[in-house]
Amino acid sequence: MKKIKKCFKSIIKWIVRGAMYLWCKIYYRAQILGLENIPKDEPLIFCGNHKTYLDPCLIVCTAKREMRFLAKDELAKNPFLNFLGWAFDAIHVKRDEKDITAIKESLKALKDGECIALFPEGTRNGIEKGEKLKDGVAFFTVRSGAKILPCGIKGGTKENKKVTIKYGKPLDYSQYKGSKDKEVLDKITEEVMENIIELAK
Repeated sequence: MKKIKKCFKSIIKWIVRGAMYLWCKIYYRAQILGLENIPKDEPLIFCGNHKTYLDPCLIVCTAKREMRFLAKDELAKNPFLNFLGWAFDAIHVKRDEKDITAIKESLKALKDGECIALFPEGTRNGIEKGEKLKDGVAFFTVRSGAKILPCGIKGGTKENKKVTIKYGKPLDYSQYKGSKDKEVLDKITEEVMENIIELAK
């Protein structure tokens, strides 16, 4: 029974990803750049800027890697977003608290060679709102040794519907593996966000 459920879920995921890809390409005329920068056989931490609800879909359907997005727990209240979370094995995170379960699940995914994805801004337009960058990306890279794959997203708004997503080269911070120094985490977070902003220009 488990194998049947897993197979059914894989089919649903394939169909949904294909539909999202076509939607992005046709409706948003999505341009995808830098796919050659994405390693195909190692765990990665995908992260990008976050302006619209379209951003997670763009990364999931264009990166050509299986990944699990970290998503705020309240998104599960929306039936459609909850369905997408189920289909793509999202890792739900309780906001404003240290969610140990989500942390363990994310680290296990990386240890198993999978990819995870999250936004350093924490919420849509976090930088514009003046919110402090979240250090989750830095935390996961120093704890796991996995490389960070930055991506910049431009467009997808009412003012500029056409979308461009550009993947940068992997960032390797393995020299800091195991570090618990807050300055190190802040340094990594800032460098990663600088890369993302440059890619989004």
